[in-house]
Amino acid sequence: MKKMKQTPYPTAFSSRLFLFLTLWLLAFSTQAQKNKAAITRIDPTFWWVGMKDQNLQLLVYGPQAGTYSYSINHPGVTLVKAHKAENPNYAFLDLTIAPNTKPGSFTITGKNGNQKLTRKYELKARTQEPKGQGITSADLVYLVLPDRFSNGDPKNDKFKDMADTQANRNNPYLRHGGDIQGIQNHLNYFEELGVTALWLNPIIENNQPLTDEGGQMRSAYHGYAFTDHYQVDKRFGGNDAYKKLVQAAHAKGMKVVQDAVYNHVGINHWFIKDMPSKDWVHQFPTYTNTSHKFQPIIDPHGSKADWSIMMNGWFVPHMPDLNHDNKFVENYLIQHALWTVENFGVDAWRIDTYMYNEDQFMNRCNQALMNEYPNIHIFGESWVNNVIAQSRFTRNKIDFPFKSNQPGTLDFVLWTAMNDALNQKFGWDEGVSKVHQVLAQDAVYEEPMKLVTFMDNHDMNRYFSVVGEDFNKYKMGLTWMLTTRGIPSIYYGTEILMKNFKDPSDAEVRKDFPGGFTGDKENKFTAAGRNARENEAFNFVKTLANYRKDTPALHSGKLMQFVPQEGTYVYFRYDDQKTIMVATNTNDKEVDLKTERFAERIQGFTKAMNVLNSQTIGNLNSLKIPAKTAVVLELEK
Repeated sequence: MKKMKQTPYPTAFSSRLFLFLTLWLLAFSTQAQKNKAAITRIDPTFWWVGMKDQNLQLLVYGPQAGTYSYSINHPGVTLVKAHKAENPNYAFLDLTIAPNTKPGSFTITGKNGNQKLTRKYELKARTQEPKGQGITSADLVYLVLPDRFSNGDPKNDKFKDMADTQANRNNPYLRHGGDIQGIQNHLNYFEELGVTALWLNPIIENNQPLTDEGGQMRSAYHGYAFTDHYQVDKRFGGNDAYKKLVQAAHAKGMKVVQDAVYNHVGINHWFIKDMPSKDWVHQFPTYTNTSHKFQPIIDPHGSKADWSIMMNGWFVPHMPDLNHDNKFVENYLIQHALWTVENFGVDAWRIDTYMYNEDQFMNRCNQALMNEYPNIHIFGESWVNNVIAQSRFTRNKIDFPFKSNQPGTLDFVLWTAMNDALNQKFGWDEGVSKVHQVLAQDAVYEEPMKLVTFMDNHDMNRYFSVVGEDFNKYKMGLTWMLTTRGIPSIYYGTEILMKNFKDPSDAEVRKDFPGGFTGDKENKFTAAGRNARENEAFNFVKTLANYRKDTPALHSGKLMQFVPQEGTYVYFRYDDQKTIMVATNTNDKEVDLKTERFAERIQGFTKAMNVLNSQTIGNLNSLKIPAKTAVVLELEK
């Protein structure tokens, strides 16, 4: 989710929005009198026997469902407590499920005088299919925006029964029809490129109406406005399509990263339209936007008022901000995370707007996932501008009052440094010196190898445009990303030189992948459909990514870097089997790099193989490096 500037909204709209929220008690009580009592849904929609955590809290919903007393009669399942909510349409049931409980269905019974409600609930057997495998520095993650990548099933492009009934590829703000089947259709493409993990922008239902954003009516094609946690959006293919994609990816040795959103939901979410309690979301006397200022979170001198605005303010009026201090909200989100991993088999968890979530909630949610799936990886989006701030949102070695247990994070600080290095002249603190300086501060992290590195994503100007469409710079930056420490992530289309700036909107950096849609004049999934420069870019990424995948020293070895000098920057990745040298010349002219100062890593080696062109270098005393080039050398005795 992109970092946004504070935006003023019309007072009339703000007043109407908060009138809706503050009068919810009157609304649901009036509606309840008109409806016959019933249980219309239970979340989670089903569960499993044999989970490590034997506790389960069911959200029971329906007209007057909260006015009933509940009972369960099933061997191994105990109803510990039933909670009533402010809204009589809700009840929350605390269950324990004994380790020896058999899978099967049981009946939840509610009684209110002579009135009786019943609803079946299923406990499934856990499967042996892979789930929660995690991603590591051995992986290359490919970020896909499903609506804009490939349309595998045109029949699901739009539905008359949804709040947004439109799909039109000619309009950048509407849905275009890309879906999960389209992604699955191109698994061979990912495999060829050297990708080992797919990260999909959110696929959970966004049954949102078009919203007026900056004078344009826009759809929620991006996926960050959930309206039903337990349904994959049917325009993407629904739950079955997602499960099939994960299974197909696993069959090819690839992993799948789920994009989670805890901070907010869509205004059309079913539980927002009839909230369990007024404190289900953060509320202010009038509409209050978040400041997007991270400093109050880490500032020892900061004010509570600034902290509250940052943490509890809303992103936009159509995305209500969830209150994690409400224990029922907390349980709902944590259980959904567990349900998602268990049901779909996803391997890792990327968390949107991580730093906007309440600290204790995030630690509890992370820990619940790690307890159940010890190998799972979790990395969040905390868009900050310095290493100390970034370390605050992952496991770190700093004496912060609060200690995060998040295993990794998106490395926004290194992203900034690499972009500066590509676009600034070399200096004491400028250019490639910034990359060196950021990595030199890795001591603040417990596990810097678990940070996820990137050159761009769906919220940023595209990388090729940022470097001025300079192909040498393009290759140099991607070389750093694919050879330095961490878990590299590439945004869809970067490998074929997709470009653009966010002008006038994010849609400009979220163009359709050419060849993914019926009627496309070009198919850039194939070499024949790409032009010469695009094939050169694709083959460059392919060569380095596949070498990286097959070379533990490069993806998991130690990192040693040397202080940049006169625009050159040299570092090594190494283990007991191999040593890889990465030597960069950021200058506009070729340099003859003398190597004697790298003796502690280069000593004993007499030659090298250039990974990118397979040429042998017979003399390591000096290296001629062309302008704006990073060479990757496998050192040999």
